[in-house]
Amino acid sequence: MSYTALKCGIRFQPPSIVLIYTESSKGTTRQRVMPVRNFSQFSDCSRAAEQLKQNPRHKAYLEGVSLRQLQKLYSLLKGHLRGESLAESLEKFGQEETIDPEEDMNKLDDKELAKRKSIMDELFEKNRKKKDDPDFIYDIEVEFPQDEHLESCGWDVESGEEI
Repeated sequence: MSYTALKCGIRFQPPSIVLIYTESSKGTTRQRVMPVRNFSQFSDCSRAAEQLKQNPRHKAYLEGVSLRQLQKLYSLLKGHLRGESLAESLEKFGQEETIDPEEDMNKLDDKELAKRKSIMDELFEKNRKKKDDPDFIYDIEVEFPQDEHLESCGWDVESGEEI
């Protein structure tokens, strides 16, 4: 039997993940409440989300829910356990999930770099134009104005030194 996730949210009291889904065979809309156990304000949201998604009892239901969404829900719960308001938790999560174009990603550790890459991949998929999209154009030609002054970079200037 397959399930299609419609909405996924969090309930703070008692702490639980709530999933609204439809069963493909019956077409009925149902609600599944998955209690959150052994989670504190010091817990790792990524690990908790992965464990919930891999849990045999919930795995089939959470197929259509992204790991990023579950991490966000756990992050909101973590903020609630710290005493933050929902708006504060959402703002904090938004800051963590945005990419600073000026940030030097060569200085990040592997875990942070993987997180940034997954954010960029998700953003790419969200903005990507597919052949089935109504506003898809196959061959886009753009002419750039030539009257502006072109800036040169240090790396494209020839130097007398040979390597």
